[in-house]
Amino acid sequence: MVQDTLLDSFRAIRRNYTIFQVGKATLLRVSDVMKLKKQMSLILMEQSKQTAFIHDQKTGKANTLYLKPVQQDLLMYHNWLVQQNMNSEWLFPSTARPDRHITEKQFYKIMARVCDLLGINYLGTHTMRKTGAYRVYTQSNYNIGLVVHLLNHSSEAMTLTYLGLDQASREMMLDQIDFG
Repeated sequence: MVQDTLLDSFRAIRRNYTIFQVGKATLLRVSDVMKLKKQMSLILMEQSKQTAFIHDQKTGKANTLYLKPVQQDLLMYHNWLVQQNMNSEWLFPSTARPDRHITEKQFYKIMARVCDLLGINYLGTHTMRKTGAYRVYTQSNYNIGLVVHLLNHSSEAMTLTYLGLDQASREMMLDQIDFG
């Protein structure tokens, strides 16, 4: 529902949707997603490369981006940028000031509007990162090591807390295990 709302309810529909998709697929913090350069994604798509390297703004740690899961979204988004005549060095430019990228505050306002439209109150700029992390965790058979690595966290404990896995969640997962 969030993705549909991002595609249907805003002027910069394709940009907002693609930010969310890239955030989920890369598990980057919103500050790092906003600062991605358009040239980097074009090079990855044109050269059939699948990874790029950045340094996380918050931690300064090296991070590998794998964009293949959102390659189609990025292609559609680049076409949208051309149709909108949006020329910018930024992958996600501001519609008002294309020489600048969209700010975290502006994306927060977009997510708050999505909350209003959907009648919920729990979305924020970190939703895409947490959603991506939780999906990787559950769809990889609870491979916490993979999620720790993708989030660029320093410990499993930090990642489990980040995912919000409390005792009730762990017990629910354990109930699904056949201990024979």
